Formats: sequence, structure tokens, C-alpha cells
Amino acid sequence: MADPRFHIHAGTRTLEEVARAGGAEILRGDPAFFLTDVAPLDQAGPGEIAFAEGRRNRDALRATQAGAVIVAAAMQADVPEQAAVLLARSPQLAFARIAGLFHPPPVPRPGIHPTAVVGEGAEIGERSEIGPYAVIGEGAKLGPGCIVGPHAVIGPNCVFGAGCRIHAQASAYFCLAGNGVVLHQGARVGNEGFGFVPDPSGNFVTVPQLGRVVLEDRVEIGANSCVDRGAAGDTVLGAGTRTDNLVMIGHNVRTGRGCIIVGQAGISGSTVLGDYVTVAAQAGLTGHLSIGTKARIGAQAGVMNDVPAGMDVLGSPAMPARDAMRGFAAVRRLAAKKVSTDRTE
Repeated sequence: MADPRFHIHAGTRTLEEVARAGGAEILRGDPAFFLTDVAPLDQAGPGEIAFAEGRRNRDALRATQAGAVIVAAAMQADVPEQAAVLLARSPQLAFARIAGLFHPPPVPRPGIHPTAVVGEGAEIGERSEIGPYAVIGEGAKLGPGCIVGPHAVIGPNCVFGAGCRIHAQASAYFCLAGNGVVLHQGARVGNEGFGFVPDPSGNFVTVPQLGRVVLEDRVEIGANSCVDRGAAGDTVLGAGTRTDNLVMIGHNVRTGRGCIIVGQAGISGSTVLGDYVTVAAQAGLTGHLSIGTKARIGAQAGVMNDVPAGMDVLGSPAMPARDAMRGFAAVRRLAAKKVSTDRTE
């Protein structure tokens, strides 16, 4: 189903290979049956594998033409007779792993493009690819197997570990990055933080931003997102953390492991997130807050106070989700009452 002009295709795989890759169990079907690709449930053909999860997909599952389907045990009876059945605790997770089997990430084409600029003392690891017009600053270090896309910039003395991908027009300055870090198109890492102090005459005096950005292993920064360097200490994104596109991370922010920060969210300076925090789209967090482990910040929430571990918050100003929902319901009731009153006058 994936367009081979844009996506690497690793060839056909047997049902047994697919099940092993997805951590799934073959409930029905020939382990030697060949599958050609993954596909959406409603578009999959006889040689393709899809997944179904949740009641809203039940009708599409019953009508699918897929050659194999990944489901949880509760939906196995809904799979059409022609399809092989793979059982998985999380069908979507199994599907993601199987999709990676058919479509592995790009492999570097080792070499430095003639138009690229590599500064004095820079070290580029073996099997790395440096694309057209990329710039690698003096003293920068790239580990083995990195890909630096067209017009990307790695600033002087920055360090990236093995297997990093810096996509087209991304830039990184004052940055130390671990292994498997990804900067998507146009990401800006290591910018000067937004720090200034007014003097007696009302002019702004810039506070020198003397810290760094530390991206731990497997951090991904979305397209056109910005991560400012620290003012005195560092801005740190914990291992496995991912930002969506158009995200703003202020100076001295520190996140734990596995945090998710969704599009157009903004986190102001010196706020600290615990492990596995979710910040939904367009949420805004003021500075110097503490957000506890596994807290979830709802879309468009305005967070002005600390959030305890495990708490869900909504609204602006943000409040516990249950309180916010009661408030929303009360507003709807008042609005309905006002409309009813107006009509009787």
C-alpha cells in the first residue's frame, strides 16, 4: 500500500515472520502464507495485513478484504473467514512493529556531498551521510550511521551519537545529543533563550544564555519546533521524549523519560516534567512549574500551578479534569436556561 517511490519496501514476509515481528500469536492461517505489505483495514487486499482495535472498527473489520488481520481476543470472531488472524494484546503496537518490518528506516549512504561544508576538527562517524549544502561546524562530532539532510546545520562543537537523523534545514547549536536522536525538518535546537531584564530607562538588557541543550537517547523533535538552550544550567529532554511539530520548549526546561508534547504546545522556562507526561495540543505551561510523573495536560489548557503525579487537568486556568467537566456542564445548563427564558419572554 505504501508508495515505493517514497518508502523503502523490504519485500514479502511470511505470516510467521510477521507474527514474530509483532509479538503476536497466529490463531488462524498458514504460517508460510506470504504477505506483501501493511494497509488500512478498509483498503487492504488479499496479500496485505491490517489491524482492528475498538468497537468503532467492528463494521470495517467484518467487511475487510485483508489477507490477515491483527486483533485482540475480544474481536477475533468478527474477522472474515478469508483472513488469517493474529492475536495481540495491543493490535496497534503489533501493527507498528510489523510496518517497520516491511518498511525499515532509511539506511545512510555513506559519504559527504561535494557541496557540504565540514569545519576544521569535525569528526564524522563511519557509515554517515552528509547531504547537499549541509554544514558541520568546527569541532562537531557525529557518531556512526548518522544522516544529515540538505541545508541542515550542526553547530561548532555539538555532539550527536550513533544513528541520529538531522533532516533538511534543521539546525542544532550548543547541543549534546545521545544515540538515535531525530530532528525533523526545520527544527531549531539550541536557540538563545528568551531572557532579558529591563534597566532603569526601560531598555531591555539581554541575559546571556550560557547553558546547553541535552537531548538524551531517542529524543525526537518535530518539524519547525524550537528548543532553547539553558540560561545558566541546561535544557534537558529525557530519553524517548518526543515533540510534535510547532512546539516551543523554553530555556532550562527539563523533561523526564518518554514525555509527549503535542503540536503548538508551549512550555515556559524552568518548568520540570516528570516521566511519561503528556502535554496535548495548544496547551501552555507557565514557567517554574513542576509537573508530576504521568500527569496529562489537556488540549488548550492553561497551566499556571504545579500538577501532581498522575493527575489529568483541563481548561484555562487548568484544573482537575473532573472539576473542569462539571464546570463545562454547568455552563451548558446555564446557557440552555438562558435560551429557554429568552424564548418565553
